[in-house]
Amino acid sequence: MPNPQNPMSRFFRRIFASEAELDAEELQRDAAESGSTPACDARRGELCSVTGRLRTVVYTPRTTLPTLEAELYDGSDLVTLVWLGRRHIPGIQPGASLTARGRIALRDHRKVIYNPYYELEATS
Repeated sequence: MPNPQNPMSRFFRRIFASEAELDAEELQRDAAESGSTPACDARRGELCSVTGRLRTVVYTPRTTLPTLEAELYDGSDLVTLVWLGRRHIPGIQPGASLTARGRIALRDHRKVIYNPYYELEATS
């Protein structure tokens, strides 16, 4: 197996890796630098911070309570962020980078944080 620290291995990895793989590696590096928990390691009931980029944002009008849902991807896994009673939140849009904090729940075997605390990252 090639050594990832070897400069030639890194060079060939960047040439032959897909754009999605390189993006996932960058997101994982950013999450590690921020001190966040990798989404793949977050477990049900755990209070954690997850840093990543929003892939989708969907408003779901429900009869009882409107819901804004966003998929946060950190390069290792997805976490769905759910804001109950919200139709729109300024800055919460696809492509936005943020850190979300809250307790991990499972819904249909997917990781969810309900009404997370969040910090939008500055755009560069």
